Amino acid sequence: QVQLAESGGGLVQAGGSLRLSCAASGGTFNMYVMGWFRQAPGKEREFVSAISWSGGSTDYVDSVKGRFTISRDNAKNTMYLQMNSLKPEDTAVYYCAADSKRGYLNSGRYYYTANYDYWGQGTQVTVSS
Repeated sequence: QVQLAESGGGLVQAGGSLRLSCAASGGTFNMYVMGWFRQAPGKEREFVSAISWSGGSTDYVDSVKGRFTISRDNAKNTMYLQMNSLKPEDTAVYYCAADSKRGYLNSGRYYYTANYDYWGQGTQVTVSS
């Protein structure tokens, strides 16, 4: 069983930065595809970014490309999301997720919530204008 815990959310002004962390325990973190998703009020949970087991492959939703950076430290069982140039439309609860069945980013499966089997509880990010 894998437990995931996000931290690092908060309130920030537009143009500011935050770094989210996702600490994993249990399981074999260094073998999994990991992802970040977000959910704004009244909207469905959406893909933000994903990273392969080694960190060698990453992908982002178009709206965050060039502003967000995903990374992982397998020695610390932790994944990160560095968020720069934040916009009010980035306001959401951010969730980290693990796909324990895959280590590589392929076939676009990592875009979909159904393909992740472990989730954190979420951390709120609020960007004021």
